[in-house]
Amino acid sequence: MAEKNIVIIGAGYAGVHAAKKLAKKYKRDDSVSITLIDRHSYHTMMTELHEVAAHRVEPSAIQFDLRKLFNRTKVKLITDNVTNVDHAAQTVTTEHGEFAYDYLILGMGGEANDFGTPGVKEHGFTLWSWEDAVRIRRHLEDVVKRASLERDPEKRRAMLTFTVCGSGFTGIEMIGELIEWKYRLAKENKLDEEEIELYVVEAAASILNMLDRKSADKAEKYLNKKGVKLLKNSPIVEVKEDAVVLKSGETLPTHTLIWTAGVKANSDTEDYGVPAARAGRLKVNEFMEAENLEHVYVVGDLAYYEEEEGKPTPQIVEAAEQTGVTAAKSIIAEIDNGQKEAFEGKYHGTMVSIGARYGVANLMGLRLSGWLANLMKHLVNLYYFFGIRSGYYMFHYIMHEFFQTKDKRNIFRDMITRYGNVLWSLPLRLFVGGFWLEEAASKIWGESVWSEVTSGSAGISRLFQGIGEDSWLTGNTVNMPFEWLQTTTSSASEAVEGGGTEWATPLLSKMPGIFEWFMQIMLPTPEVAIFMQKVMTFIELFIGLAIVFGLFTWLASAASAGFLVMFTLSAMLGWDQIWALPASIALMNGSGRSIGLDYWVVPWLQRKSGLLWYGKERAIYKDRE
Repeated sequence: MAEKNIVIIGAGYAGVHAAKKLAKKYKRDDSVSITLIDRHSYHTMMTELHEVAAHRVEPSAIQFDLRKLFNRTKVKLITDNVTNVDHAAQTVTTEHGEFAYDYLILGMGGEANDFGTPGVKEHGFTLWSWEDAVRIRRHLEDVVKRASLERDPEKRRAMLTFTVCGSGFTGIEMIGELIEWKYRLAKENKLDEEEIELYVVEAAASILNMLDRKSADKAEKYLNKKGVKLLKNSPIVEVKEDAVVLKSGETLPTHTLIWTAGVKANSDTEDYGVPAARAGRLKVNEFMEAENLEHVYVVGDLAYYEEEEGKPTPQIVEAAEQTGVTAAKSIIAEIDNGQKEAFEGKYHGTMVSIGARYGVANLMGLRLSGWLANLMKHLVNLYYFFGIRSGYYMFHYIMHEFFQTKDKRNIFRDMITRYGNVLWSLPLRLFVGGFWLEEAASKIWGESVWSEVTSGSAGISRLFQGIGEDSWLTGNTVNMPFEWLQTTTSSASEAVEGGGTEWATPLLSKMPGIFEWFMQIMLPTPEVAIFMQKVMTFIELFIGLAIVFGLFTWLASAASAGFLVMFTLSAMLGWDQIWALPASIALMNGSGRSIGLDYWVVPWLQRKSGLLWYGKERAIYKDRE
């Protein structure tokens, strides 16, 4: 068989899926070569650009190196800019080379469409690439920093007004991230969070028009609750450096306009000789083959195919992936003299995340909102990595989204974040807390009762039949093995006959001399010892409960370590329990912040005590005598 050269331009969702499909099919067929050309050496997860723009994840989190995606495949990677496509000669020319093709796939995607609105290119920010996201992020950090030192109140307000134009998926997801990021922006620049104002400007009468109205209304209600100002029926007619002008004539002062109002085909394809349709998208047939051209296929956002009259394939990830696979199957059918399969869009629904903690989704008629909607979006993203066979980036996605976020910006809040590094302390916390609860229980009920309770499930009922005679809470029995207490009476029998303390526990061992001296001061008489052993029972109970439930865990763990030292040296605990000492010290790392009450209690106390003691921080102080 003669060699067949397949060239794919664009490493977006569609291009990657097509390349993966072809590489798998012709893995062992040396007669077929596959070349993937992109201006970048990485694939960008476009659906998560807003997370980078608003500092939820680092820029590298959505940037997937092509070598890692296509490692151990026959796909040849070329990082270059395509300058020309010659259909007659069947060649692709780049800035640094030329590539002959037998089959060509165009998958360069789209770009922002400003509809010719004056000032958007000069003063606005688009969100359609990795570079766009990083540019927005840096601008927002810079403008807030400058605003914090601005003394003119009107200019300061304009600088702290962030405006998103467009209420589609991208626009609403961007504003959702800004809702959560403004807390950190304000804190780091010593501003009041309420000074940062968020606007969504939409030309239509409603937002999220690609969703069903019930889901869209939930999203709108959430945005209103979070203080986002929605300006509907408000087309932007001009963008200035410090304001946007609406069709109504109203001017909205702002130094930040993020334009997400529309998408058009990549302008690089205008000279590729393929008939174009609406928004510059290239016309294709049901096999994704370019109109009037043979062996040339168009995929992703670039392709215009009407599944129904007047309804082209949607510009969403699922459609991009499926068009890429359809084009790959068509090429395979041509090479193998098989039957081509017509494109059939199978879309499972729509999902919009409004920040890390809230979203709305409609999955095959099932409406979800809140935490569950965002969880489903994460599962869909994980399935994407499964589809492109990248366990490496699946792992990194989990780390970036769940373990390396800050300020509660994931669906689990900060319960499992790695910055606290306390999630993995949870089993140890429960174990140490359980140790103290068992110690307390054996003293409250007494060893005789507790041994029955722990002997099996049948003994649990014994807990509800009263405490035993050897309980530390009853009688005048000294259960602590302190040698010097025996010298307070002439003998044990004298103590009983004289109505004094009864000695029930035999001497276990002699403690170190200096510790014995200290304990003689703390417990000078049997009466004090009896009182303290009852108190210690409740202290052990409180330590156990505090550690298990993660409340004031640092203090409880410190107390745990201190009492373990005291009990071990006083022979109240055997040396076989010394493991709990380093375990208690390890729990002083803030372990209650993960699935514990300290997650809420400690930050609340820190905020309230800080305000009470220091007052509120300001970027500019204006104290007067």
